[in-house]
Amino acid sequence: MADPTTDSAAIPPRPGDPVPTGGLDPSQVFASPPTPPVTGATAQQGQTQGDDDATPPQDSGPPPPPPGVTATKEMGFDDEDLRILGEVGNYRFGTLSSTLTNETIVIPTHPETTFDESKFLMLLRGSISLTRDEKWRIIQAVPKLSQFQLDELQKILEEERIKFSELSPKHLLQLMKLEQKHSEDWRDLQAMNVQQNARQTEETQVDDIRKQLGL
Repeated sequence: MADPTTDSAAIPPRPGDPVPTGGLDPSQVFASPPTPPVTGATAQQGQTQGDDDATPPQDSGPPPPPPGVTATKEMGFDDEDLRILGEVGNYRFGTLSSTLTNETIVIPTHPETTFDESKFLMLLRGSISLTRDEKWRIIQAVPKLSQFQLDELQKILEEERIKFSELSPKHLLQLMKLEQKHSEDWRDLQAMNVQQNARQTEETQVDDIRKQLGL
């Protein structure tokens, strides 16, 4: 019979769980530290336990034209491309995540590393290869990630974004569904942070009242 203590210790923390002072240990986020990407988003897929359907497929067709530009067969698009472009309208990969914000998402202090926090969160929220909980754990582990690990992680996330945006229109419906799901997950994280901050404020107020009453 498995040791329940060992099993519980192996369960990665989830949003709302307590985080050790100084940040989450990277071993609880990655199977191994981030390494230089080899095949873009496919490399990241090997790093994480994300959505299986988020691996970029082999695709030789041209990428979707910019919104507002009418696609034609002369441009290299086939009937399926044109049909799907008609269904998705002005949607392109990244359209939905671009409407999200970083509000309530706070990166813990990281005195040993330097990076653009806003861009980092923008890339993280737009990833469809990482789950909601993985994104939260990455944020909590930032204080313990090296500059190399952070730089490589951002490179992987950026390459993922480019790979998916360059897929032919045939994949737009699937990408839209995945992006909708991950956008909802990001909003969940934001809402959970609001609730957690409210609980902490309430607990602080109760402690203050107890001190005033000498309890």
